[in-house]
Amino acid sequence: MPRYKLTIEYDGTPYVGWQVQDNGPSVQGILTDAIAAFSGERPALAGAGRTDAGVHALGQVAHVDLARDWDGNTVRDALNAHLRPHPVAVLAAERVAPDFDARFSATKRHYLYRISNRRADLALEQNRVWRVPRPLDDEAMHRAAQNLVGRHDFTTFRAAECQAKSPVKTLDRLDVARHDEEVRITASARSFLQHQVRSMVGSLVHVGEGKWSADDLASALAARDRTRCGQVAPPQGLYLVRVEY
Repeated sequence: MPRYKLTIEYDGTPYVGWQVQDNGPSVQGILTDAIAAFSGERPALAGAGRTDAGVHALGQVAHVDLARDWDGNTVRDALNAHLRPHPVAVLAAERVAPDFDARFSATKRHYLYRISNRRADLALEQNRVWRVPRPLDDEAMHRAAQNLVGRHDFTTFRAAECQAKSPVKTLDRLDVARHDEEVRITASARSFLQHQVRSMVGSLVHVGEGKWSADDLASALAARDRTRCGQVAPPQGLYLVRVEY
C-alpha cells in the first residue's frame, strides 16, 4: 500500500487543533474528509506535531497510506480541491518509503512565534500575532533565551496535562530578533513538550518588559516547577514552520 508524505499549511484559528476531538473541527479531521472525498477511503492520518487550537502551520507534515498508486501532484491537487473553502492547503504530496513516519522519523522541528510590539490595535494581523503594546527589549530577551538552550528538565515550561514520558528535552536553538515593530522568536529541537514554546515565549516577554532578568529566567528553569513559569503566550502567534527528516 503506497505511503504519501503531505506537507500542509493552515490557519489554525477555526480549529480545536491538529488532532481530531469531540469539541469541534480539527485540521486532521478536515484532511481526512478530503482524503475520503478524493479516494473513497478513510485511512489513518498521522501528523508530525499536534498543534494546539489557534496555532498555525507553514510546513506541517503528515503521512497516509492509500490503496492506489497515485501521482503525487494528483494527490495534492485533488486534496486541495476538496479542502476548499477551509483555510488548509496541501503544499506537496510525495511517495515515501513504507517505514516513513511523519512523527517518529522527524529529526528536528522548527517553530516561529510572532509578537507585534506596537501601541496601535491590529487590523490585518488579528489571530496571526500576539500584540504586546509595551516596549520590549529584544536584545535582553535574546541573551536570556540562551539560558534555555541545551539539554534541560523543562518541567517549568510544560503543560500540566502534557503526556510526554520525560520533561527532559534538548533545545537546539532559541533566538529573538526584532524586525521593525515585530519581535520574532525562533525555536528548534527534535521535539517539544506541550505548551513549551508558548511558555518560554511568555517568560521571555517578562524579560523584555524588564519584569525579569536573565537570572530570573534561569532560576525558573532550574526550579522545575510549573508555577514558576512567567505566563503562557497565546496560541495565535505560534507557527510550525518546518519539519526535518
